[in-house]
Amino acid sequence: MQRVLFRPEKRILVEFIEIEEEKRGRHFLCVSVSKSKEVQIAVVQCQKARPAGCKSQRVGLEDSYVKTEVWALQELSILDGRDPDIDDPCFLMHFDTVRPVKAVSCAAKYSLARCLVSLSDTHQHTELHLRNFDWTYIQPTSIYSNRGDCMVLMRICFYAFNLVCLSLCPVP
Repeated sequence: MQRVLFRPEKRILVEFIEIEEEKRGRHFLCVSVSKSKEVQIAVVQCQKARPAGCKSQRVGLEDSYVKTEVWALQELSILDGRDPDIDDPCFLMHFDTVRPVKAVSCAAKYSLARCLVSLSDTHQHTELHLRNFDWTYIQPTSIYSNRGDCMVLMRICFYAFNLVCLSLCPVP
């Protein structure tokens, strides 16, 4: 996708997640940056280019990609996770209109949110307004990996270890 769709436009694909759309085919929500540091969010539809008789479902180099919707990051006023207390892969992007998005997983939703927060801080020098996200999975900490997923796993292990230690303590 980087080579076919973004490189000819002199853009670098920073992050993409697969999303579910009503139209047939695979769809991706992509975040790219130009050399002039302009951040772009785009919905990309993958159109299969399969030879006759081929039943493979893999994405290949011969597949074509079409941007169906494009926004600049500064147009995004609010990123709304809908409900931080449940594993819901759906979220809302508030531009001039509200664009509902359903990611393939909750982890993909948080990965995209971390990316947009980081790019907003570094390229736009403004804070992206987040609503209904669990901020502990978004905000960088002192032990921060680029993707943040390692931090989530480390916190889960830490809490589990604390529970085991507490269960082994004698009750007076």
